[in-house]
Amino acid sequence: MDTAIRHRVNVARAVIREEVGFFRKQFGQVPSEWKEDATRVTFADFAISERILNNLRRSFADDNLCSEESNPLDEILDLKAKYTWVLDPIDGTNNYAIGLPFCAIALALLKWGEPVYGLVYDYARDRLIEGGPGCPLLDSGRRVHLHDRELDERRSIIGMHFPLPAKVIGPLTPVLARYRLRSLGSGALNLAYTAIGLLDGCIDFKVKVWDIAACVALLRAANHPFVPLGETAFPLKTFHVRAPIIPFYAGTPSFCSYVRSLDLEAAFS
Repeated sequence: MDTAIRHRVNVARAVIREEVGFFRKQFGQVPSEWKEDATRVTFADFAISERILNNLRRSFADDNLCSEESNPLDEILDLKAKYTWVLDPIDGTNNYAIGLPFCAIALALLKWGEPVYGLVYDYARDRLIEGGPGCPLLDSGRRVHLHDRELDERRSIIGMHFPLPAKVIGPLTPVLARYRLRSLGSGALNLAYTAIGLLDGCIDFKVKVWDIAACVALLRAANHPFVPLGETAFPLKTFHVRAPIIPFYAGTPSFCSYVRSLDLEAAFS
């Protein structure tokens, strides 16, 4: 890790830790409302977003700063700086608002549009998952050691997000019929748990770039594929809060090989 990235990672780790107390205090207590895209938002989303971006801005004034909750609806940001931050202040806001513990703060550092480091604060386990390509994958400071494993109907667990688009139910019928599935309600945690080996893989058709950017870096640290079903989001060149959905599958090489055989890509061609 070069000095510029290391400095940014140290600051990012500190600013996320500063928010943990507030995050936990507001959990299941904060009022919420629904946005135009049928997703929930709370005061805590805005407060966490504002504080984290302000702290990053003080240290890295020339970096691009992007957040699901802080950028104006009518603004498209051209990401011309070398470094870009992409923040989801609360991933799994619906869970957070009603008191289900699967929710997270997800912060990604991108270099020339490519995720180079990700940090995900996992509320359910009270841990910070972090890492990036060429860097150790850490779970609350402890290095994660992954072992190659084959997809197994008895042991493997797959993360998914429901409801599913009608066009993928047919291709996914073997997965739905044979494998143990988990629907956490947090795209970032599905991916983070895949990176650290709690899940063998995940499939999602509802996420946007702020849900996945930090976790793509985690997956790269784990040498796990991330396969978009359509155009890739990276390198990220612009940012907009009405960004398109990014359907994908990701996980161990064995999992990804299996999903590739289902020909999900055909449903999105």
